Amino acid sequence: MKKKYARIEGLNIPSHVAIILDGNGRWAKAKGMPRNYGHLQGAKAVEDILSVADDMGIKYLTVYAFSTENWNRPAEEVEALMKILRKYMKNCLEKSNKNNVCCRVIGDKSKLDEDLRTRIRDLEEGTKNNTGLHFNIAINYGGRDEIIRAVKGIAKDVAAGKIMADDIDEKMLNDSLDLMGMPDPDLLIRTCNEQRISNFLLWELAYSELYFTEVAWPDFDDEELMKAIEAYNHRERKFGKTSDQLVK
Repeated sequence: MKKKYARIEGLNIPSHVAIILDGNGRWAKAKGMPRNYGHLQGAKAVEDILSVADDMGIKYLTVYAFSTENWNRPAEEVEALMKILRKYMKNCLEKSNKNNVCCRVIGDKSKLDEDLRTRIRDLEEGTKNNTGLHFNIAINYGGRDEIIRAVKGIAKDVAAGKIMADDIDEKMLNDSLDLMGMPDPDLLIRTCNEQRISNFLLWELAYSELYFTEVAWPDFDDEELMKAIEAYNHRERKFGKTSDQLVK
């Protein structure tokens, strides 16, 4: 553990942290800058926090970059966001291989432009053998859409006779979701004082601890992540049990 994060020693580090990256536009507006400037700085903040999370011992990091509802934003903002994502995919491949990070993009990629899908494939293929931090980027992602896609896939298998309807259980649905093979998030962080999950990881967040901060995403740094982890350590995760059962 690096000396910079010495006070985290002895704390329970969440294995999987999910973050809703909120407040880029408001942050930029407060500085008299266009919203796109906020998105650019937000992308930089993702790079910074990825390194911090790795140093702190977090094993999985999932960020909400672009939702299925974000297509409803002004066309020029959507275009700017797609441009930022294209550049980020390219830069992320180089940096992830340098830092042994394994990347996955979750969401309905079929709705994205072909050139962006190509960059996503390059990123996933190029980092799949890395053994360090697992980094998941949600693009054109919606929790309800994810569940619908999973159910459709299972329904096709039932129709084809590959499985019986009675075979469907929690594990089968879980294995059909975008984060298959990964543990559910232990901690969800949302920035910029919004206190809702906004259609993010609806299935996976069933027992996650939720942490909300007034800090806008471009200002979220190592100190803010430390605060979130310290708050997480004051939570008692019971998963439906009583406190007395956990003590035994």
